[in-house]
Amino acid sequence: MYISKLASSTGANILQVLEVKRVELAALGMDIINLSVGTPDRPPAEHVMQVISRACENPQNYKYTLIDPPALICAVQDWYKTRYDVDLTPQEMLSIYGSQEGFAHIFHALCDPGDLVIAGTPGYPIFFYGPQMAGAKVYRTPLLVENGFLIDFDSIPSEIAKSARVIVVCYPSNPLGVTANRDFYERLVTFAKKNDIIVIHDNAYSELVHDGPAGGSFLTIPGAKDVGIEFNSLSKSYNLTGLRISFVLGNKQIIEAFRKMRTNIDYGLSALDHAAAIAALTGPQDIVLENRAAYKQRRDAFCTALSKNGWEVPKTPATMFTWFPMPVKNKSGEQFCMDLLEKTGVICVPGSSFGEGGEGWLRFALTQTPERLEEAANRIGRYLSCI
Repeated sequence: MYISKLASSTGANILQVLEVKRVELAALGMDIINLSVGTPDRPPAEHVMQVISRACENPQNYKYTLIDPPALICAVQDWYKTRYDVDLTPQEMLSIYGSQEGFAHIFHALCDPGDLVIAGTPGYPIFFYGPQMAGAKVYRTPLLVENGFLIDFDSIPSEIAKSARVIVVCYPSNPLGVTANRDFYERLVTFAKKNDIIVIHDNAYSELVHDGPAGGSFLTIPGAKDVGIEFNSLSKSYNLTGLRISFVLGNKQIIEAFRKMRTNIDYGLSALDHAAAIAALTGPQDIVLENRAAYKQRRDAFCTALSKNGWEVPKTPATMFTWFPMPVKNKSGEQFCMDLLEKTGVICVPGSSFGEGGEGWLRFALTQTPERLEEAANRIGRYLSCI
């Protein structure tokens, strides 16, 4: 039986590997503190859950939707105008089943087999895997600590820049947890126009900036809509990861191409998703403020506790993750994470799973209470004192 080269060369996602181990150890009675996958432990807003509950009782909401309803379009338009001061037309937006799904399919609309995509590394795995699914090649430009983990456009070879179809950008960054300022985005637009490159900006974490100015939108930059699109998600901002609600926004030519392609592979988000999104975007925004405050409190508690336990770590300025250099040099990141899990019950993710440049770093998800994070730090401290 023939299996495709892509599938044959693909390993299991590290989060699945860690989950299998978690289940195994939990079955033996170990108390697990899971800081791996970025699924919020905080509940959605009560008014959103009530809207979904009522929508579930309507039989009409179990049919195909096919297109985005006017109420959803207006909700997104108003939210983007209020939050970012960005005006959007209905032709400049499209709902999708989560940003990960969007990245898995968008390159089919923008690239032919053999085309080139630029993506920063370390980066979220779908930024590399999505282009590969479409048969595109990926040029991985290093995101270096000395550059604040920002893409260095001058370091990209001119022949790469001239031949690339797309550049993927993600700030605030998962896994790196850093932000980019307006000057960076202005240089991004200039770089894209000069080289005729499409920009895909992942903006899933704009609401979770802890230090410095509030998160913004790539689309506020003059000329941004001429060269690119932005993904935005309700998953982390509104604690709705399981519903898979995201949007593609920006250049209408790109949106239209993606929309046409999607009519052949899906029939739109469910009406239940629409109801949830409208309620989240148009209702009280307290949940967003509470989430931001909660993740900042958790970051501070975790970093402080780790420092008290002998591991001095930086305070990652944004997202629901922390990104730390490893405290030991005699193990690989994967060895460290598995050993830490087996000895302490604390799960984190090796930086190597996010691509080149990630080895020697660790990502922790702030998906536990401050008390549990402090307990995790104490366990890590005891572990480090014994190795």
